[in-house]
Amino acid sequence: MLTRAFNHRLPATLPAQADDRAGIERLARWMDSAFTLPGTNIRFGFDALIGLLPGAGDTIATLVSLYILGIAQRAGASKATLLRMGVNIAADLLVGAIPVLGDLFDVYFQANRRNVALLARQMAAAPGEVRRLERRDRWFVWMVIGVLVLMLSASVYAAGRLVAWIGSALLGS
Repeated sequence: MLTRAFNHRLPATLPAQADDRAGIERLARWMDSAFTLPGTNIRFGFDALIGLLPGAGDTIATLVSLYILGIAQRAGASKATLLRMGVNIAADLLVGAIPVLGDLFDVYFQANRRNVALLARQMAAAPGEVRRLERRDRWFVWMVIGVLVLMLSASVYAAGRLVAWIGSALLGS
């Protein structure tokens, strides 16, 4: 059960290499954690609220997330970090599209704050540390790809078994 919102520890501010960074920090806060559920520590933002609009809400929230991804790309984030940020956006979109469960996921997952934290982590790291972080991001992405391939394989296998079962039921063998 969801007992508290995922709370990312962002640095006080991101390094000042891009003018847009303070703006994306604010944007991520508004989208993911601007409000507190009274009587709890659960934080949520406009992402969870606009996600209540069927279809359009998740699309709008994803466009905001893609804007943050674009700022990260312009700021010089590595391809591995950008890919990891993209995976966070995709997870937010896919799970967020499920009615009610998706909105609870938005409250917990907070993809925009995760992505701003990933960007801050990379920008604040020393050159040697950046390579280690990129390697870690690549491993994460490969793990996600592996899980997706396994899920795809399982669904193809299940579909094949279903078609075979329906075929045998129709042909009476």
